[in-house]
Amino acid sequence: MPNAKLISLLAPVALAAGVAFATPVRLQLARDGEVKGELLSENAERVVVDLGFSVLSVPREAIVKMDKGAPAAARSGDAHTPDLWRDAPADGAAGTVKDKASEVAEAVVLIRTPSGLGSGFIIHPDGYVVTNNHVIAGENEVNVTVFEGEGKDMRKVQHDRVRIVAASPENDLALLKIETGAPTARFRSVPLADFETLRQGAPVFAVGSPLGLERSVSSGIVSLRNRHNEGRLYIQTTTAINPGNSGGPLFNLKGEVVGVNNMKLVNMGVEGLGFAIPVDTVKMFLKNRDAFAFDPRNPNAGYRYATPPGAGAAPAK
Repeated sequence: MPNAKLISLLAPVALAAGVAFATPVRLQLARDGEVKGELLSENAERVVVDLGFSVLSVPREAIVKMDKGAPAAARSGDAHTPDLWRDAPADGAAGTVKDKASEVAEAVVLIRTPSGLGSGFIIHPDGYVVTNNHVIAGENEVNVTVFEGEGKDMRKVQHDRVRIVAASPENDLALLKIETGAPTARFRSVPLADFETLRQGAPVFAVGSPLGLERSVSSGIVSLRNRHNEGRLYIQTTTAINPGNSGGPLFNLKGEVVGVNNMKLVNMGVEGLGFAIPVDTVKMFLKNRDAFAFDPRNPNAGYRYATPPGAGAAPAK
């Protein structure tokens, strides 16, 4: 973040009259800092941004680049539950895979560990990330790459300070926290769907990094919403899921997370048999995250999935 002397905090009420006409804005600052919020006013000397919890006045000389009209990051007070996730709006409109994939792109991340890579998604603007436990199992060095912007304006931001908050081998889920050290840092987040609205045959799509091919999108349908396998319930889908997709989100056409991509069935001639952990399981895990709190003194707690002999269900790490 830039030197604190360059930025002054204003009382949120000072420019309240301008909030109704605010425009989403992203400011790229010197020293690799960034501010996302709503533009309240600007002149030749400074730009004033509403962060949701305060108002920031940024001198022009501290701004490297300003992008107007980009979707503002979800803010801490924007309908997030005490359990970190954001519920989907009741009046959310469905769209095309093309449109919705663009909307959610910045909230889908690449996760790297010394032993491999996977995917994940941001559920809270403070930098909380959901992924599979098997993506980070046995590791204590994790970094997260966030893809900001789109098209030619897209840039990769790698975060090396990532904390494992909670992990559950039984549910194959993990919660991470990106530690930026900057109180004004905000991330794009995605809402979690109401699982009861998911139906067999519904179109869905996945975003992730299969085989390291970052920002890949694949689509399909829900083959079955409650497939039982080895004591767990999964969403069975025809959406292509491959190694590297693990931990990434499965979306409906409203851009809501319905599941966490987990594994695929592998065998000669087998096609379109992917599996995702239902969003209801994710909510249970987040709601009880204190029960799954990660112990940094024992990073090898839990287990890794072994490569199955012959054909079988293999995790998509």
